[in-house]
Amino acid sequence: MKTRIIGVVSGKGGVGKTTTTSNLGAALSTLRKNTLLVDGNLTTPNLSLHLGIPFYPYTIHEILKGEAELEDAIFYHRSGLKVLPASLSLSALRKINLRKFGELLRSLEGKTEYVVVDSSPGLGKETQAIIEHSDELIVVTNPEFPAITDALKVIKLAESVGTSVIGVVVNRVRRHPKEIPKEEIEGLLEYPVIANIPEDPKVHVSIIKKTPIVFSYPNSSAARAFKQLAGFLAGEEVKEKRSILDVIFSFFRR
Repeated sequence: MKTRIIGVVSGKGGVGKTTTTSNLGAALSTLRKNTLLVDGNLTTPNLSLHLGIPFYPYTIHEILKGEAELEDAIFYHRSGLKVLPASLSLSALRKINLRKFGELLRSLEGKTEYVVVDSSPGLGKETQAIIEHSDELIVVTNPEFPAITDALKVIKLAESVGTSVIGVVVNRVRRHPKEIPKEEIEGLLEYPVIANIPEDPKVHVSIIKKTPIVFSYPNSSAARAFKQLAGFLAGEEVKEKRSILDVIFSFFRR
């Protein structure tokens, strides 16, 4: 089984990176892809909170400290997703060996089709490790200059270590006149925008429900965009049923 290790990174916090990770994983699972989500944000992890994973005795922290095996720490989510969570405890940060992170990711080869790694924001050591040891990267940003400037830094770091950048996911798109348009973002970052995720109030509701919007509101605009992103990565066409209201609203958004 060929395994694709995809890091989901951003140069700035709050752009929707963890939301993208959880929903991309959920969308890949709807395509029947064997998928493992890894929380690589070791200092401020949020993936478990998004997925409603309770306190788990073994996490990626214990693996990196040599206190647990991979099989001990994988959580099987009710949706069918496999998740390698991170510990929420501050004490878990002690004696972390980041040099083992690459070994951990490589140990997953042949065990699953997709490994989607949620990164910490910024360019700290955790993010650098994910960029270095992933096969491919998705860069998440918002349609505003501060987020795009920070995304460019991440891209330049990826290029410097030779990690392939698949493209850019632009999150929280409201189609506001002051937003930076897709074409300009592509020009600034020199990579294609592979998904525009619209601003959708149901995203916040789904986080409160601790269930990816792809599962909780599968016909919402954001869920459809995440499923299209998964289809793009998998090389499969995703056909969505559209109501007459969807058709009318899409006409007026042109």
